Amino acid sequence: MIRLQRSIIHGIRAAKTAAELHVYLQNAVELEHATIPPYLTAIFSLKPGYNEEIRQLIHSIVMQEMLHMCIAGNILIAIGGHPQINTPQFIPKYPGPLPMSIGGEGFIVGIEPFSKELVFNTFMVIEEPEDPVPVETPKLAEEEPDYATIGEFYEAIKQQIKQLGDGIFKPATVPHQVLGWFSPERLFPITDVASALHAINIIIVEGEGTSTNPNQSPGNPAHYYKYGEIYYGKRIVATPDGGYAYAGADVPYDPAGVYPMVSNPQDYDYQDNTQAKVRVEAFAYSYSSLLNALHQAFNGEPRRIDTAIGLMYDLKVQAVSLMETPVAPGSEKTAGPSYRYVNTQGGMDAGA
Repeated sequence: MIRLQRSIIHGIRAAKTAAELHVYLQNAVELEHATIPPYLTAIFSLKPGYNEEIRQLIHSIVMQEMLHMCIAGNILIAIGGHPQINTPQFIPKYPGPLPMSIGGEGFIVGIEPFSKELVFNTFMVIEEPEDPVPVETPKLAEEEPDYATIGEFYEAIKQQIKQLGDGIFKPATVPHQVLGWFSPERLFPITDVASALHAINIIIVEGEGTSTNPNQSPGNPAHYYKYGEIYYGKRIVATPDGGYAYAGADVPYDPAGVYPMVSNPQDYDYQDNTQAKVRVEAFAYSYSSLLNALHQAFNGEPRRIDTAIGLMYDLKVQAVSLMETPVAPGSEKTAGPSYRYVNTQGGMDAGA
């Protein structure tokens, strides 16, 4: 079970004003973003024409993480805050801990090519729900009492929003919220306590399912269980005794369909004037441009979300090119994406 310091929950519960909740909703935006680069890289590392079911499962999770980032950002805007996205501090250090040191100092998340070990040891740990539904897997280890779960983090935010009431919401912020990227049933204006709580429940259920059902909707497992399907190679199904098991249709995996990307590629010492280094720097530049567009979208220019979406597709093309480029002449390992913020106004050499 992934955990965060319980002091964060205490801080949320002690908030007496909307402004005191801003830092925690900024943390939520950062947390939802932090999972996207590792998940995207796993997708990018799957060669075209291979492992399509795995690609689709992870892609569906990434899209929901983007939705959750939008929801957290819109709630922050709705109570008078301003999401900060285009800064070096917004991006976790890969490899390194997640925002708020979730999982503790020993839980390190890197940028790696797809493998079942990555899914089990990292992705399923990130997505493990507060009350996982037993799916014929080994029992979980005992939880540390000094830590709280991500589910508790969001529940604490919900309770504090309820306590502070409708008065913390600013109707004038609605035109500045990012809408239209997803269906209006899932991404809608945050105007009061009820809409904020409904939005947070979407984050919780899509990520965790419920304590009695692994599905976020009929036939659509929550994130943790989708990664379980990938790891165990079987779809999750209901069993005659009322439980669940990874015993359905196969989720095939072909290891030959994964690019031999070097792990944590931004730390690799690329030689100057090589195609690999040029492409890695170009990717960092495009990624920073994406963060700039997202920052603008969440800070008064919501139409900039269209620019951000276009940049996301560009990143996919660049990532595939990287993974077809040797890290050095004659090497069997290939380059991979570098998730770092550079000053796009000053060029790629102006790293921050």
